Formats: sequence, structure tokens, C-alpha cells
Amino acid sequence: MMKATRLADDVGVLKQSLPPLPEPVAHPALIVVSGLPGTGKSYFCRKLAERIDLVILESDSLRKLLFPAPSYSKEESIQLFRACHGLVEELLRKGISVALDATNLEEHNREQLYHIADQSGAKLIIVRIEAPPELVQQRLEGRARRVDQSDHSEADWDVYSKMKPTVQKINRNHFAVDSSRDIAPVIDKIVRLVNR
Repeated sequence: MMKATRLADDVGVLKQSLPPLPEPVAHPALIVVSGLPGTGKSYFCRKLAERIDLVILESDSLRKLLFPAPSYSKEESIQLFRACHGLVEELLRKGISVALDATNLEEHNREQLYHIADQSGAKLIIVRIEAPPELVQQRLEGRARRVDQSDHSEADWDVYSKMKPTVQKINRNHFAVDSSRDIAPVIDKIVRLVNR
């Protein structure tokens, strides 16, 4: 019982941070964004949100709501993503499209999201974001200097290097985006899919 109560409380905390929700639609979309730190996931989500009504759930900023001084421990991440997944499910059931901006590197974690999309009847769109390592290193150095105020992540080159071996192949159809190139063509395709 305790776990269910904590989950509901955590989902409530995350929900309070959301901007006003867009109008519900008959067939919402769940856009699962996957990629290592510094590859451009948040930028991609913001560009997508300029074209379609959706809620962006950014794991880095949501983590700080639940854990003001995050340790990034495994237990903390499990609690965070339970809450994120609970909120994703609730929003989809209300007809609100969601983009989950998180590393989402392991297939067993993504499978939980595939299941949520199936259960709620949402359109599932998976996007893998990557960028050349030298560009990622530049971006992460800029992050350390707080060049982009909208960047909530604390992940640095060490974190990137530690996470790189954990990247697992996405077993479903997905879009692959190299954020060092023009991302507009993929955004156009996703907008068409969402609006179909």
C-alpha cells in the first residue's frame, strides 16, 4: 500500500509542474526520445513542441522536483521513472500527447513505454537521437559553463562515457536523428504521423 501511495504522491508532484495542458485529442501520441546525454534530445523535443500540441516530460527537471539534491542512484531513478510512466499513462488516457525526454537507453525500460502506449491506444513514435562524440563533448563543456539556461541536465562527459556501453538496440521501427544535421525533415514526418 505504501508504494502505491508514494507513487500517487510522486505523480502529483510532477503533475503540478506541468504548464497548462493542450486540448485533448482522440488519438494522442507517445513520443519516446532516446539518446545519450548531450545528443540534443531536449532541443529536438522543444522543436517538435513548436509544431504540435504535446507535453514534454523532461526527466532531468522532473528528477529535481522529487529529489532536490539528486544522487542519481539506481533507486532514485527507479522511483523517478515509475512516477514519469504513471504520469505518461494518465496524460495519454486524457487524450494528451506526450514526449518523454530521457536517455531511455535500455530496451527493457522502453518496453514499459511500449506497453503504456498499447494499453492507452496511443500512437507510439520512437526517436533515437545521436550526434558525433566531438560535438557532444563541446555541448557538454558548454553545459558545464551553463551556456543554455533551458538545459536542466547535469550530465557531463564522464556520465556520457559511462552510459555509452549501456546503449541497446531499439527493437521497433524508429526514427534515427543525427542532431549535427538538419532535424526538420524528421520533425515534418513525425508531425504528419501525429496529425494523421
